[in-house]
Amino acid sequence: MAANANEATADADVEGEEGAAPAKKKLPIKLMAMVAAGLLVVAGGGTGAYFMFAGKKKHEEEKAQAPVVKPVAFIEVPDVMVNLSNPGSDRTLYLKVKIVLEVPDQELVKQIQPFMPRVMDAFQTYLRELRPMDLEGSAGLYRLKEELTRRVNVSIEPARINAVLFKEILIQ
Repeated sequence: MAANANEATADADVEGEEGAAPAKKKLPIKLMAMVAAGLLVVAGGGTGAYFMFAGKKKHEEEKAQAPVVKPVAFIEVPDVMVNLSNPGSDRTLYLKVKIVLEVPDQELVKQIQPFMPRVMDAFQTYLRELRPMDLEGSAGLYRLKEELTRRVNVSIEPARINAVLFKEILIQ
């Protein structure tokens, strides 16, 4: 009997479907989510490919327009050896430095060479006033480098150097 009841319900469903307008089948939510995710992946991939290839052309154009950088030049300065100011101590400390000046271009080297005695004088007078504690640590050397750069630029005005570079520093 139970089998007959199931068959009767199945027959009624078939008759109801034939007599009524066909009902729309709804897609399962999982299937809709997968379709939407697939569309997003395809759209994202297309957008990424567009920006990758379109951006490459723009980047190449920017490289072509970049200004040509002139190579810097360097001027060797004679070694400087001075005694440090050390009041209150019987022991004399000496500072020996080997310095190189970084110049923006080779043409300035010819302009700066006549001023080298003035540059050496600026180095000597400043370095003699230094105390050993002024040269302690990297901060002390950085201050020394900045002050020497400033003094060189004042000495060779209107020309300018980029930096003072230390090749060797010896405190003894």
